[in-house]
Amino acid sequence: MHTVAVLALDQVIPFDLSTPIEVFARTRLPDGRPGYQLRVCAEHEEVDAGAFTLRAHWGLEGLRDADTVIVPGTAAPTAPLPPAVRDALREAARNGTRIASICSGTFPLAATGLLDGLRATTHWIAAGILATAHPEIEVDPDVLYVDNGQFLTSAGAAAGLDLCLHMIRRDYGSAVAADAARLSVMPLEREGGQAQFIVHDRVPAPQGSALEPLLTWLQDNMARDLTLADIAAHAGTSTRTLIRRFREQTGTTPLQWLHSARVRQAQHLLETTRHSVERIAGQVGFGSPTTFRDRFKRTTGVSPHAYRRTFASPPERLSA
Repeated sequence: MHTVAVLALDQVIPFDLSTPIEVFARTRLPDGRPGYQLRVCAEHEEVDAGAFTLRAHWGLEGLRDADTVIVPGTAAPTAPLPPAVRDALREAARNGTRIASICSGTFPLAATGLLDGLRATTHWIAAGILATAHPEIEVDPDVLYVDNGQFLTSAGAAAGLDLCLHMIRRDYGSAVAADAARLSVMPLEREGGQAQFIVHDRVPAPQGSALEPLLTWLQDNMARDLTLADIAAHAGTSTRTLIRRFREQTGTTPLQWLHSARVRQAQHLLETTRHSVERIAGQVGFGSPTTFRDRFKRTTGVSPHAYRRTFASPPERLSA
């Protein structure tokens, strides 16, 4: 039987810890036999899980002969990784064990060096921190999970379910995975990646900077068919100077900033109104619904219709 060892680090996030335990423990093969044997392993017998303390039945030796090791996220992802844990994970990797992380569990896995040179993901809010701390890793903040073969990483919270179901499908095929998905009340595959859940903040300019009035004007006039020349004319400068100042103060170009602002406004309208996609495209300044759909999907990873299905308010709260 396939053995899954779930590593409980101090400050482990209970949701991340319980996700693989629940999903793998409920997995049944076509003949009714369990597909997995579960263990919870920790460096010390008692583990601080924030709201409570848990007792692990296995020490780090439980990782040694496991077929799969899961590293759940912790509330302190940048905390130093205990040397004994690092060595146990590296030994498991040398033995060919499959190792997967959930949410911020990518941080302790990254601290072992096992993800160096590979693509990985984590919760979108921590992706920039991971990329800065581990520049040798190609961090992809837009996907639900990344499968590198032996090493797998997932995005935040519910993406751990997606990753577990993916591993079940790898191990036992789609039929067993689909049954596990039904028991978890989850689709076997979700549309889009975690980009649809990212809150794209308006890129600020330093308070009191020369760009601040221009950004406000752009926000107020995004429905217009604005060109770079139009923006430069309003700012009273050349397009070349405008681009330079934008890059210095916002890290992007005027048109890229405007496109992002339009998508943010479109997300708000999709969530809070019944307006058609065609109407929203015009309201936020895209020249055509096709252009709007293409830009929206490139930014969020899903179509406007899929985004609305996921995030729209209840009908009684939507404005006409």
